[in-house]
Amino acid sequence: MSERHPIIAITGSSGAGTSTVTRTFQNIFRRESVTAAIIEGDSFHRYDRKEMKLKAAEAEKAGNNNFSHFGANANLFGDIENLFRTYSETGQGRSRKYLHNAEEAAPYQQEPGTFTAWEDLPAGTDMLFYEGLHGAVVTPEHNVAQYPDLLVGVVPVINLEWIQKLYRDKNMRGYSADAVTDTILRRMPDYVHYITPQFQHTHVNFQRVPIVDTSNPFVARDVPTADESMVVIRFAKPKGIDFQYLLNMIHGSMMSRANTIVVPGGKMELAMQLIFTPFIWRMVERQKRHAPRVG
Repeated sequence: MSERHPIIAITGSSGAGTSTVTRTFQNIFRRESVTAAIIEGDSFHRYDRKEMKLKAAEAEKAGNNNFSHFGANANLFGDIENLFRTYSETGQGRSRKYLHNAEEAAPYQQEPGTFTAWEDLPAGTDMLFYEGLHGAVVTPEHNVAQYPDLLVGVVPVINLEWIQKLYRDKNMRGYSADAVTDTILRRMPDYVHYITPQFQHTHVNFQRVPIVDTSNPFVARDVPTADESMVVIRFAKPKGIDFQYLLNMIHGSMMSRANTIVVPGGKMELAMQLIFTPFIWRMVERQKRHAPRVG
């Protein structure tokens, strides 16, 4: 953790909804005039799209049917750790972009599914913001979770997560239901060993729970809407959280445990704004107090 160069990390699996949290933080940054270095976790995959297909085929041929983007072999955990450590110490670091589609790739005149060159982060940023699969990963070799000042987990109940992934990959990426299902099955061991354990290190978890039937996610036609969901928000250290204020401000909310508040799904973004804006204020104030004096 760093007083002068704070780090915020959002972690969650593919299809979990981390992009919603990112959008909320971007709105807070804009409103509070905070300049953040934005890091996408996909940029720390070890292989580009073509290489990943080859490596997966090689692994399958060797008897490994579980090679996936969730695991250590397909990611640069050491580079994430090094970026977080370097930024926390100096406010600097290096990053790149993963170009998901033709629209993202066009400005770089590259193919979709490739990486841009590594570049230095912009100078003078107020904080680093990471969103991806492994913002709180801990292995025997690497400890990424020790560096962020604020770690946020996004963890829908598993059936909802699968529904969201199936819907996105079929409707936005053109994959068949069978292909998406195969991906879910292939990733399961890495999901259990690398994704789920991160949520014991997060400071705040958001878990969306549908209140409609999702018992068979593989035949669901639609993603449950926000109004068809509740959001369970768990604080690892509730000291300093004004739960009464949140209950008063968020209609329909309730406490389920001493460190947990439950809000209607449609109020999730409001809850994030109310919870995270004070975090940003405190980070900025600490940063000002520890800034080097001039003159």
